[in-house]
Amino acid sequence: MPDKPNFVLVPDPAPEAEAPAPPSLLSRLRALVAPLTSVVTGTPRRDIATPPTRPRLIFGFDATASREPAWDTARTVTDALFGALPGELDVALAVHGGSRLHTFTAFTSNAATLRDRAAAITCRAGATRLLPILSRALAVQGVRVVIYIGDVFEESPAPARQHADAMGARGIRLIVLHDVADWQARRDAEFFADLARRAGGCVLPFDASSPDRLREVLGAVAVYAVGGTALLEAKRADLPGAALLLRHLPRDH
Repeated sequence: MPDKPNFVLVPDPAPEAEAPAPPSLLSRLRALVAPLTSVVTGTPRRDIATPPTRPRLIFGFDATASREPAWDTARTVTDALFGALPGELDVALAVHGGSRLHTFTAFTSNAATLRDRAAAITCRAGATRLLPILSRALAVQGVRVVIYIGDVFEESPAPARQHADAMGARGIRLIVLHDVADWQARRDAEFFADLARRAGGCVLPFDASSPDRLREVLGAVAVYAVGGTALLEAKRADLPGAALLLRHLPRDH
Protein backbone atom coordinates (compact mmCIF):
# COMPACT_ATOMS: atom_id res chain seq x y z
CA MET A 1 0.00 0.00 0.00
CA PRO A 2 1.61 3.39 -1.02
CA ASP A 3 2.35 6.12 1.56
CA LYS A 4 -0.35 8.81 2.08
CA PRO A 5 1.00 12.13 3.47
CA ASN A 6 -0.73 13.58 6.57
CA PHE A 7 -2.33 10.28 7.49
CA VAL A 8 -1.41 7.62 10.01
CA LEU A 9 -0.95 4.42 8.11
CA VAL A 10 -2.66 1.32 9.38
CA PRO A 11 -1.60 -1.79 7.51
CA ASP A 12 -4.35 -3.67 5.78
CA PRO A 13 -4.83 -7.20 7.01
CA ALA A 14 -2.95 -9.71 4.90
CA PRO A 15 -5.23 -11.34 2.37
CA GLU A 16 -5.91 -15.00 2.91
CA ALA A 17 -3.88 -17.14 0.55
CA GLU A 18 -5.98 -18.92 -2.00
CA ALA A 19 -5.56 -22.66 -2.09
CA PRO A 20 -3.59 -23.61 -5.21
CA ALA A 21 -5.49 -25.47 -7.87
CA PRO A 22 -4.62 -29.19 -7.95
CA PRO A 23 -2.31 -30.09 -10.86
CA SER A 24 -4.03 -31.50 -13.88
CA LEU A 25 -3.57 -35.11 -14.94
CA LEU A 26 -1.62 -33.93 -18.00
CA SER A 27 0.84 -31.87 -15.92
CA ARG A 28 1.42 -34.81 -13.57
CA LEU A 29 2.14 -37.11 -16.51
CA ARG A 30 4.56 -34.59 -18.00
CA ALA A 31 6.45 -34.36 -14.70
CA LEU A 32 6.81 -38.12 -14.58
CA VAL A 33 7.88 -38.53 -18.21
CA ALA A 34 10.33 -35.59 -18.47
CA PRO A 35 13.30 -37.27 -16.68
CA LEU A 36 12.89 -40.37 -18.86
CA THR A 37 12.73 -38.53 -22.16
CA SER A 38 15.84 -36.52 -21.32
CA VAL A 39 17.81 -39.76 -20.96
CA VAL A 40 16.43 -41.33 -24.14
CA THR A 41 16.75 -38.26 -26.38
CA GLY A 42 19.82 -36.69 -24.81
CA THR A 43 17.98 -33.41 -24.21
CA PRO A 44 19.86 -31.34 -21.60
CA ARG A 45 18.05 -31.30 -18.25
CA ARG A 46 19.32 -28.90 -15.63
CA ASP A 47 20.31 -30.49 -12.35
CA ILE A 48 18.58 -28.30 -9.77
CA ALA A 49 19.63 -30.34 -6.75
CA THR A 50 22.27 -29.26 -4.27
CA PRO A 51 25.63 -28.98 -6.04
CA PRO A 52 27.77 -32.11 -5.52
CA THR A 53 30.58 -31.97 -3.01
CA ARG A 54 32.82 -34.37 -4.96
CA PRO A 55 33.96 -34.13 -8.56
CA ARG A 56 32.07 -36.19 -11.12
CA LEU A 57 33.21 -38.24 -14.09
CA ILE A 58 31.13 -39.72 -16.92
CA PHE A 59 32.38 -43.01 -18.36
CA GLY A 60 30.87 -43.18 -21.85
CA PHE A 61 30.98 -46.16 -24.15
CA ASP A 62 29.99 -47.09 -27.67
CA ALA A 63 28.27 -50.45 -27.22
CA THR A 64 27.02 -51.00 -30.75
CA ALA A 65 27.00 -54.51 -32.19
CA SER A 66 30.61 -54.59 -33.37
CA ARG A 67 31.93 -53.45 -30.00
CA GLU A 68 31.38 -56.61 -27.95
CA PRO A 69 35.10 -57.48 -27.45
CA ALA A 70 35.93 -53.88 -26.47
CA TRP A 71 32.99 -53.68 -24.07
CA ASP A 72 33.93 -57.02 -22.48
CA THR A 73 37.37 -55.57 -21.74
CA ALA A 74 36.15 -52.20 -20.49
CA ARG A 75 33.53 -53.41 -18.07
CA THR A 76 36.03 -55.67 -16.29
CA VAL A 77 38.23 -52.71 -15.28
CA THR A 78 35.69 -50.10 -14.18
CA ASP A 79 37.00 -50.53 -10.62
CA ALA A 80 40.12 -48.65 -11.70
CA LEU A 81 38.11 -45.42 -11.70
CA PHE A 82 37.73 -45.73 -7.93
CA GLY A 83 40.98 -47.43 -6.94
CA ALA A 84 43.43 -44.52 -7.14
CA LEU A 85 41.43 -42.14 -4.90
CA PRO A 86 38.78 -44.13 -3.00
CA GLY A 87 35.68 -42.16 -2.08
CA GLU A 88 36.80 -38.94 -3.76
CA LEU A 89 35.13 -39.31 -7.17
CA ASP A 90 31.57 -40.02 -8.29
CA VAL A 91 31.16 -41.86 -11.59
CA ALA A 92 28.20 -42.36 -13.93
CA LEU A 93 28.11 -44.92 -16.72
CA ALA A 94 26.74 -43.69 -20.08
CA VAL A 95 26.31 -46.30 -22.81
CA HIS A 96 24.76 -46.04 -26.26
CA GLY A 97 23.64 -48.83 -28.56
CA GLY A 98 20.70 -49.47 -30.82
CA SER A 99 21.03 -45.88 -32.11
CA ARG A 100 20.22 -44.31 -28.72
CA LEU A 101 21.69 -43.50 -25.34
CA HIS A 102 20.01 -46.30 -23.42
CA THR A 103 21.93 -46.15 -20.13
CA PHE A 104 22.89 -43.20 -17.96
CA THR A 105 23.31 -44.34 -14.38
CA ALA A 106 23.22 -42.31 -11.21
CA PHE A 107 26.59 -41.03 -10.03
CA THR A 108 28.20 -43.31 -7.47
CA SER A 109 31.45 -43.76 -5.59
CA ASN A 110 30.74 -47.46 -5.11
CA ALA A 111 32.78 -49.64 -7.47
CA ALA A 112 30.52 -52.66 -6.96
CA THR A 113 27.42 -50.68 -7.97
CA LEU A 114 29.00 -49.52 -11.22
CA ARG A 115 30.39 -52.99 -11.92
CA ASP A 116 26.95 -54.57 -11.52
CA ARG A 117 25.34 -52.04 -13.85
CA ALA A 118 28.06 -52.56 -16.44
CA ALA A 119 27.70 -56.34 -16.26
CA ALA A 120 24.02 -56.09 -17.21
CA ILE A 121 24.68 -54.16 -20.45
CA THR A 122 24.88 -55.91 -23.81
CA CYS A 123 25.89 -54.48 -27.17
CA ARG A 124 23.14 -53.52 -29.63
CA ALA A 125 23.26 -52.84 -33.35
CA GLY A 126 22.75 -49.25 -34.46
CA ALA A 127 24.44 -45.92 -35.16
CA THR A 128 26.66 -44.17 -32.63
CA ARG A 129 25.24 -41.60 -30.21
CA LEU A 130 28.03 -39.56 -28.62
CA LEU A 131 26.08 -36.28 -28.73
CA PRO A 132 23.57 -37.20 -25.99
CA ILE A 133 26.47 -38.08 -23.69
CA LEU A 134 28.12 -34.70 -24.24
CA SER A 135 24.74 -33.01 -23.78
CA ARG A 136 24.23 -34.69 -20.42
CA ALA A 137 27.73 -33.69 -19.32
CA LEU A 138 26.76 -30.06 -19.88
CA ALA A 139 23.39 -30.42 -18.14
CA VAL A 140 24.63 -32.06 -14.92
CA GLN A 141 26.50 -30.14 -12.24
CA GLY A 142 29.96 -31.08 -11.07
CA VAL A 143 31.18 -33.04 -14.12
CA ARG A 144 34.90 -32.52 -14.68
CA VAL A 145 35.82 -35.26 -17.16
CA VAL A 146 34.06 -37.34 -19.78
CA ILE A 147 35.89 -40.50 -20.87
CA TYR A 148 34.56 -41.96 -24.09
CA ILE A 149 35.60 -45.29 -25.61
CA GLY A 150 34.58 -45.62 -29.24
CA ASP A 151 35.73 -46.21 -32.78
CA VAL A 152 33.64 -44.20 -35.27
CA PHE A 153 31.52 -41.04 -35.29
CA GLU A 154 28.19 -41.17 -37.17
CA GLU A 155 26.38 -37.99 -36.11
CA SER A 156 26.29 -34.37 -37.22
CA PRO A 157 29.76 -32.78 -36.81
CA ALA A 158 28.59 -29.19 -36.18
CA PRO A 159 26.61 -29.86 -32.95
CA ALA A 160 29.43 -32.06 -31.70
CA ARG A 161 31.90 -29.20 -32.11
CA GLN A 162 29.49 -26.82 -30.37
CA HIS A 163 29.15 -29.23 -27.43
CA ALA A 164 32.92 -29.63 -27.22
CA ASP A 165 33.42 -25.85 -27.25
CA ALA A 166 30.86 -25.47 -24.45
CA MET A 167 32.58 -28.18 -22.43
CA GLY A 168 35.93 -26.45 -22.84
CA ALA A 169 34.44 -23.17 -21.64
CA ARG A 170 32.99 -24.93 -18.58
CA GLY A 171 36.22 -26.79 -17.78
CA ILE A 172 34.76 -30.22 -18.64
CA ARG A 173 37.52 -32.25 -20.27
CA LEU A 174 36.86 -34.85 -22.98
CA ILE A 175 39.26 -37.79 -23.12
CA VAL A 176 38.65 -40.19 -26.00
CA LEU A 177 40.07 -43.70 -25.96
CA HIS A 178 39.99 -44.37 -29.69
CA ASP A 179 39.73 -47.96 -30.86
CA VAL A 180 41.18 -48.28 -34.36
CA ALA A 181 41.11 -52.07 -34.57
CA ASP A 182 38.75 -51.67 -37.53
CA TRP A 183 40.46 -49.75 -40.33
CA GLN A 184 37.29 -47.70 -40.95
CA ALA A 185 37.70 -46.11 -37.50
CA ARG A 186 40.91 -44.39 -38.61
CA ARG A 187 38.94 -41.99 -40.80
CA ASP A 188 37.48 -40.39 -37.65
CA ALA A 189 40.76 -40.03 -35.76
CA GLU A 190 41.17 -36.39 -36.75
CA PHE A 191 37.58 -35.54 -35.80
CA PHE A 192 37.88 -37.10 -32.33
CA ALA A 193 41.15 -35.23 -31.86
CA ASP A 194 39.41 -31.97 -32.77
CA LEU A 195 36.59 -32.56 -30.26
CA ALA A 196 39.05 -33.42 -27.50
CA ARG A 197 41.17 -30.35 -28.29
CA ARG A 198 38.13 -28.06 -28.12
CA ALA A 199 37.24 -29.50 -24.71
CA GLY A 200 40.79 -29.25 -23.39
CA GLY A 201 41.28 -33.02 -23.35
CA CYS A 202 43.10 -35.52 -25.52
CA VAL A 203 42.85 -38.74 -27.51
CA LEU A 204 44.56 -41.93 -26.33
CA PRO A 205 44.75 -45.33 -28.03
CA PHE A 206 42.43 -48.10 -26.87
CA ASP A 207 43.51 -51.73 -27.09
CA ALA A 208 40.91 -54.33 -26.18
CA SER A 209 43.64 -56.95 -25.84
CA SER A 210 45.36 -55.08 -23.00
CA PRO A 211 43.05 -54.70 -19.98
CA ASP A 212 45.97 -53.89 -17.68
CA ARG A 213 46.93 -50.89 -19.83
CA LEU A 214 43.31 -49.73 -19.82
CA ARG A 215 43.15 -50.08 -16.04
CA GLU A 216 46.23 -47.87 -15.71
CA VAL A 217 44.77 -45.21 -18.00
CA LEU A 218 41.41 -45.15 -16.19
CA GLY A 219 43.16 -44.78 -12.84
CA ALA A 220 45.14 -41.82 -14.17
CA VAL A 221 42.03 -40.18 -15.61
CA ALA A 222 40.25 -40.54 -12.26
CA VAL A 223 43.13 -38.75 -10.51
CA TYR A 224 43.05 -36.04 -13.16
CA ALA A 225 39.30 -35.56 -12.62
CA VAL A 226 39.86 -35.03 -8.90
CA GLY A 227 42.99 -32.87 -8.87
CA GLY A 228 43.95 -31.89 -12.41
CA THR A 229 47.48 -32.06 -13.76
CA ALA A 230 48.98 -30.96 -10.42
CA LEU A 231 47.72 -34.08 -8.64
CA LEU A 232 48.58 -36.20 -11.66
CA GLU A 233 52.17 -34.93 -11.52
CA ALA A 234 52.32 -35.63 -7.79
CA LYS A 235 51.25 -39.24 -8.37
CA ARG A 236 53.38 -39.83 -11.46
CA ALA A 237 55.79 -42.17 -9.64
CA ASP A 238 53.00 -44.36 -8.20
CA LEU A 239 50.54 -44.29 -11.08
CA PRO A 240 51.67 -46.05 -14.27
CA GLY A 241 49.13 -44.29 -16.51
CA ALA A 242 49.97 -40.79 -15.26
CA ALA A 243 52.98 -40.26 -17.52
CA LEU A 244 51.02 -41.33 -20.61
CA LEU A 245 48.11 -39.02 -19.82
CA LEU A 246 50.39 -36.08 -19.03
CA ARG A 247 52.17 -36.48 -22.36
CA HIS A 248 48.91 -36.11 -24.28
CA LEU A 249 47.07 -33.45 -22.26
CA PRO A 250 47.48 -29.80 -23.26
CA ARG A 251 50.14 -28.13 -21.14
CA ASP A 252 47.78 -25.44 -19.83
CA HIS A 253 45.31 -27.99 -18.43
